[in-house]
Amino acid sequence: MKQNESSLTSLVSAFGRAYHSKYDTPKIFDDFIANNLISEEEFSAISKNMIDGIQFFNKDVGQRFKDNTEEILKWITQVQLSPTPLARSAYCEKVLLNEVKLGVKQYVILGAGLDTFSFRYPELKNRLQIFEIDHPATQELKKKKLEEAKLNIPNHLHFVSMDFTSKFSHQDLVDEGFDNKKTFFSFLGVSYYLTKEENADLINHLFANVPSGSSIVFDYADEKLFEEKGMSNRVENMVKMASASGEPMKSCFTYNEIENMLEKSGLLIYEHLTPTTINGLFFKNRTDYLSAFETIHLIHAVKK
Repeated sequence: MKQNESSLTSLVSAFGRAYHSKYDTPKIFDDFIANNLISEEEFSAISKNMIDGIQFFNKDVGQRFKDNTEEILKWITQVQLSPTPLARSAYCEKVLLNEVKLGVKQYVILGAGLDTFSFRYPELKNRLQIFEIDHPATQELKKKKLEEAKLNIPNHLHFVSMDFTSKFSHQDLVDEGFDNKKTFFSFLGVSYYLTKEENADLINHLFANVPSGSSIVFDYADEKLFEEKGMSNRVENMVKMASASGEPMKSCFTYNEIENMLEKSGLLIYEHLTPTTINGLFFKNRTDYLSAFETIHLIHAVKK
């Protein structure tokens, strides 16, 4: 991923969370601060790009709502853009808050983008050290956004600039105050862009220097990733868009492959959520377009 693309990806992701917080009911994951990090111009520009792309996503929907751009934006955001980020964030933070009660002292966010956890849970400032890992360009963008939103960086939030997808540096974390304490990692929206070997290496590095009971939540694509079309071709669209942007999806796993990979790093699967389970947990009884993405699973794994 090029640095400017990293910044753009984080903006689009924040847009999806901000849109959900502003317009969707009921809330799956309410990132009420995301909207402060996106200017009106950016929100409008991303909205326009989405609406202009409706012919790629679904020509029939484009035709049906040709005089209703708001409905087109809602359709694209709720069908294509938001389901996976909303569900994985909701699940990850639910697990994290429980882990804090069980004694987790450090939270490492891989590919943090414009994450707002530390600002939504200021009450944890004396209980949890938070380390955000991302590209330098994305972190500079975030710092600028925080300044514009008049949000002060709290003392327990640490920025660690690193391209962890090519080389993970434990020392860079240590230099920012990371310690050999019970740690929780989030690794969301990244695994499918790495090869199986890169995923295995990264998880191995992450857990080499943390104590037993440390854990990770991550999402992965199952073995149907490259053949499943999904509702309104959204899975196929996701794969095509990734490829067109110059960052193709590289890996999908069977459950056994995930289990074996984690086992080699000394981790056991504590919880595994299939798309059907995710749909039941987060998208049940909705009257809008939101539903769990086919082929994307969630895992909570714990170091033995």
